[in-house]
Amino acid sequence: MLFTISGKHIEITDAIRAHAKEKAEKLPRFFNQISHIEVLLDASQGSMPAVEIIARAEHFGDIIAKETGPDAYTCIDMAVHKLERQLKKIKEKQRDNKFVPQAELPKAE
Repeated sequence: MLFTISGKHIEITDAIRAHAKEKAEKLPRFFNQISHIEVLLDASQGSMPAVEIIARAEHFGDIIAKETGPDAYTCIDMAVHKLERQLKKIKEKQRDNKFVPQAELPKAE
C-alpha cells in the first residue's frame, strides 16, 4: 500500500507524518482492496487546518473523507474515523450482494 502526505500552507513535521501513517495503516483492515492512501493538510482557511484523506481502491474508485478543526492531529483522527465508517459500509454492501437466500431462489417447475 502506498502512502503519501502533503501540505498546503502548512509544514508537515515528522510527528504529523508518523501519526497520519499510523492511523492510515489500519484502513486496509476494513477494506482490503485499498492500494493507495493520500493525506492532504491545508491551512489556507485561517488558522483552522483542514484534512482530506483519499483512499484509492482497486476496481472501485476513490473514497474521500474531509475534516476541519483547531488541531491537525484530531482532524486526522476524525477523518480516519469517517473513512472507516465508509469502508465498512462499502464492504457490507459487497457482502450482501453476493448472498442470495435459498428461499428466494426461483423454483423450477
